[in-house]
Amino acid sequence: MTSLIRKNASGHAGDGDANLLINEVVGVPGGIGEAARLERASAYDSFLRRLLPSREGVALIAVGGLGRRQCAPYGDLDLVLLHAGVPGTDELAASVWYPIWDAGLRLDHSVRTVSEALSVAQDDVKVALGLLDARLVAGDQTLADALIRTAADHWRRTAVRHLPGLRAVTEARWQAHGELAFLLEGDLKEAAGGLRDVGLLRAISAAGITDALRPAVRAAHLRLLDTRDALHQQVGRRVDRLVAQERDGVAGLLALEDGDALLRRVAGDARTVSHALDDAFRAADRLRSGRSRGGGARPARRPVARDVVEHDGELVLARTAIGARPDPSLSLRVAAAAATTRLPIARATCEWLAAYCPPLPAPWPADARAALVTLLGAGPGLVPAWETCDRYGLVDNWLPEWTRLRSLPQHNPVHRYTLDRHLVQTAHEASRHAREVERPDLLLLGALLHDIGKGLPGDHSTVGVPVAQAVATRVGLPPAEVELIGTLVRLHLLLPDVATRRDLADPVTIASVAEAVGDTGTLDVLHALVRADAAATGPAAWSDWKGRLVAELVARVRTALDTGVLPEPPAPDPELLAGPLPVVHLTGDRVSVAAADRRGLLATVAGCLALHRLEVISADASAVDGRALVECRVQPRYGLPPDPVPLRADLRRAVAGDVSVTQRLRGRALASRGGGAAPRVVWHREAATDAVLLELRAADAAGLLYRVACALDEAGALVRAARISTLGADVVDAFYLVGGWPDDATRARLEAAVLAAV
Repeated sequence: MTSLIRKNASGHAGDGDANLLINEVVGVPGGIGEAARLERASAYDSFLRRLLPSREGVALIAVGGLGRRQCAPYGDLDLVLLHAGVPGTDELAASVWYPIWDAGLRLDHSVRTVSEALSVAQDDVKVALGLLDARLVAGDQTLADALIRTAADHWRRTAVRHLPGLRAVTEARWQAHGELAFLLEGDLKEAAGGLRDVGLLRAISAAGITDALRPAVRAAHLRLLDTRDALHQQVGRRVDRLVAQERDGVAGLLALEDGDALLRRVAGDARTVSHALDDAFRAADRLRSGRSRGGGARPARRPVARDVVEHDGELVLARTAIGARPDPSLSLRVAAAAATTRLPIARATCEWLAAYCPPLPAPWPADARAALVTLLGAGPGLVPAWETCDRYGLVDNWLPEWTRLRSLPQHNPVHRYTLDRHLVQTAHEASRHAREVERPDLLLLGALLHDIGKGLPGDHSTVGVPVAQAVATRVGLPPAEVELIGTLVRLHLLLPDVATRRDLADPVTIASVAEAVGDTGTLDVLHALVRADAAATGPAAWSDWKGRLVAELVARVRTALDTGVLPEPPAPDPELLAGPLPVVHLTGDRVSVAAADRRGLLATVAGCLALHRLEVISADASAVDGRALVECRVQPRYGLPPDPVPLRADLRRAVAGDVSVTQRLRGRALASRGGGAAPRVVWHREAATDAVLLELRAADAAGLLYRVACALDEAGALVRAARISTLGADVVDAFYLVGGWPDDATRARLEAAVLAAV
């Protein structure tokens, strides 16, 4: 059989081959669910027992998934060959490991005596946790029992001491992998709330610290295991990250409606696991602090806010608050206290608030409104406090709209979070800009509500306005402030869209934004909201160049609002207007070229920049005193900027009409055509002073600007400016075409030329 194994470059069978070999050699079945996992474990056990000869003083121990009998379709085997110092152990180990490798199975293995295994576990908490799952597969039962029993006893005696270090390691893993409940493409194993965290809960329960494996946690764990099984089957190999393109297939295997339903289920299960682990870690903290105080000493109570006290590292209600008639704003005030102090709310307190705190009246009282603003502006403490309150249903009492938003996926590659987390994260990011605006309270509330229209039919910036205004009215804002919240929702995409897609030197651009915004106070809040929204979206949503463009737009609009005078467009670089042609200047992210006036110069410059792997962000073409000027803002497509010497040389040759450079441009551009969804052309009639705006929406590809500019030039259009906005794998390229509004035939001809170039 092993002679028929097809091996990959590493010398081991590939995942696809391994599946065939496992089925044929080991007899491991596929399938999803607990029964299938148990059957796989039994098949592995049977296979492994045949590999270990009956011999006293030797035992084959399974840990990890096989130890727990929770084998995934493409999971690893984690094995320990345990021995009592018998001779020939190395040869025996080789006789076990090599058939496993030959069967195409992934193997993590070790050979140890009982004392060696316990010594390693004492120094490495991860090994100690692994031994809690240890199970005899074959060999000496007495030897195996000695290890399993001693390891469990050692963990119970030392767990409280080890848990702080384990928590630090766990938090570092969370920082690296994020929170599964809020990620659109989370790791089912490593992310916070994933399968590895269930292992921690199992370890804390084994230590007798608290009953961390409550029925809800067990059910969530089984569903996460089912999801991983389905993911393995869908992809055909071992993978733990649930990426967007696999969600629908995995959902089908789990008999769920669609990928969105799957993501919401995973989010709910991850939340259950995360909350249970938070509770378990706090229980361990309380146990450790109780021991440090001397056992019977009672922890002190410290007032932190009205009706809220700190007790043993958690926030609880003051006794007077429990005895009195509950205040409707009490839950918000507790949440605000938790966020500002960054202390957790005790589980019993959350349960009491959920059961006895009355609903808020409409409009809200002033102290409830103040507590909400304090909560939203608390910075790093906001997210954990909000999540705790959401766990117990308190957020639904504040904002009934939250039920629709919870765990809602966002189908856009630049987003990393589900909608609910994105909104809370935006409020957190907005708190960084609170001192830059006149009304930080409205900035924070606008940040929380800016995307509230998502999930409803239509443009979320439009359909979200009445929803956000209804919330603002219920919160108790006066009509003028309710109107401003609606404006923030409606215009929250205005500044980045205009800055990246329009000519900022065109007076029509500045006038239209100034008219939409209305005043500098609203402009400042929108500017802060844009930056907060981008930071909460993900790294692909913002960049230094986008920040500069937005800041430039804001400065020009502020001038127009303050003075009523539109700012003059910037004058061309005077060095381009002097000296022999061609002139090429490279300064930072700017490329400026002057050449003899001729058509197609913009296309030539754009193509040469693409040849040197530079993306054009904006481009302006003009003619002054018989000279054609092209000024571009650029950024490297990959890695570091190109060498300026050959770039300058190619630009000079290209604009002078060197045929060899042109041939290289065409060859490179044709080789890099993008795919994806069908491109679209959109026309804008009154978006510029002296031009018509043609907007291309297409898949991103190197050299796209060059190809489209060439097509427009060959079709007889004169491009005076271009703006490129990249949105994940797509672009929106805006071209300013000199002249009046073209007739239907001309528009059709230009549109066909552009689409053919794409």
